[in-house]
Amino acid sequence: MTLDRGLIERALREALATGGDFADLYAEATWSSNVSIEDDRVDRVQYGQSRGVGIRVVAGDVTGYAYADGWDEEALLRAARSARAVARHGPASGAARVDASRAGAISAGAHGAHVAHREHPLGAHLEADLPPVQPAPATRVELARRANGAARAAGGLVRQVQVRLSDAVQRIVVASSDGVYAEDERRVAQLAVAVTAARDGTLQIGRRVRGGGTTLDLFERHRPEDVASEAAEVAIRMLDARPAPAGPMPVIVANGWGGVLFHEAVGHGLEADHVEKRSSVYADKLGQPVAEPTVTLIDDATIPDHRGSFRFDDEGVPAQQTALVVDGVLVAFLTDRKGARLLGLPESGNGRRQSFQYLPIPRMTNLYIKPGPADPAAILADTPRGLYVASLGGGQVDTTSGQFVFSVTEGYSIENGRLGAPVRGATLAGDSFSVLRRIDAVGNDFALDPGLGTCGKLGQRVAVGVGQPTLRVSEMTVGGTAT
Repeated sequence: MTLDRGLIERALREALATGGDFADLYAEATWSSNVSIEDDRVDRVQYGQSRGVGIRVVAGDVTGYAYADGWDEEALLRAARSARAVARHGPASGAARVDASRAGAISAGAHGAHVAHREHPLGAHLEADLPPVQPAPATRVELARRANGAARAAGGLVRQVQVRLSDAVQRIVVASSDGVYAEDERRVAQLAVAVTAARDGTLQIGRRVRGGGTTLDLFERHRPEDVASEAAEVAIRMLDARPAPAGPMPVIVANGWGGVLFHEAVGHGLEADHVEKRSSVYADKLGQPVAEPTVTLIDDATIPDHRGSFRFDDEGVPAQQTALVVDGVLVAFLTDRKGARLLGLPESGNGRRQSFQYLPIPRMTNLYIKPGPADPAAILADTPRGLYVASLGGGQVDTTSGQFVFSVTEGYSIENGRLGAPVRGATLAGDSFSVLRRIDAVGNDFALDPGLGTCGKLGQRVAVGVGQPTLRVSEMTVGGTAT
């Protein structure tokens, strides 16, 4: 079955048949694969395929949304009628849910009309049935086994190894009543390895991930054995970790994945929905200094083959590189189409959604800090004491206050300008303004993360990327248990 342009146009006409300011349609077909190994055995080989369409109708300040699992004509037209009924009358109209056999939830909320007109290159239709992603299942299992074997080969201290290999291909179409029509194919692949090492009752976990917006060919360049060996080495090294120090101190954050600190601490506060609702500390700061002049912060969806990249966002707006902070000055926010209209700002191409079951919301893509002039070795040598953060785990931020907290999964003490012993149990806490204003050294060793980022917001999860050079924050609050 195919979703052709004629059917899309009929669905949009039906969505606006009784009035409304704007309607759009987002269709996707996804094929995915997952292989996992645990306790030296393959415990899952899973394949999945799905397709569906979401239709949005805007009338004044109200949005109606309906989605259909599949895209036969009756399902699409039924979803269009339900979305327009909610937009016109609200959920109490009795049209707040489509037949459960065909579609999912309806949601309503403030929105605005759109007037931009654009069109992107497209094919004749969207195929419902995707061809399986190559290579064959046996090859996927062999890639996972290679990682498992390399982790086990690290020695007798390795107690447990978990390997997960996943890949997917997604084809999408976005069309709207104001002229947007675009289609794309997106691919992702990822290998994640977690190794548990044990000695004298102490357990430590090392994790490494390699992925990207590409196919499993990625692992011809980045061998599964190398990913797994690194995870095992970290787990074994951390067995010697001592309790982390506590208190205010300089913190050096390693390049690459260290950028997740700024994704959480700063990036979410620059998303248009938080700004429009005034639940962001940056709401009134446009055009003002918010960081040291050495800091330039970019969101870039155009980086080839990275996790947060795409040709256009989930509203059909072309992918862009958006400078957010330039030489320490806040110059832009991240917008979806709704946020751009309400704030009177350009569309930055950051309208994203987890799937056809969700409305788009403003989200980061690949957020990074540009490199500076400093030699990373000199930054370390110029730091008599402090904490060196090699890898960060989970974090969260209150966008209204800018307060954040992060766990450190791999950290080392800094002693007399050199790396000291590994430390465990460290956390980082602070507020976004302080961390930006206290960046006093930015390295020249820029790197992107290795393709592991997934961001959650309002119940939706999307692939993202981060990046940065080695940098130093002159003072941060470190939580630890050392006495």
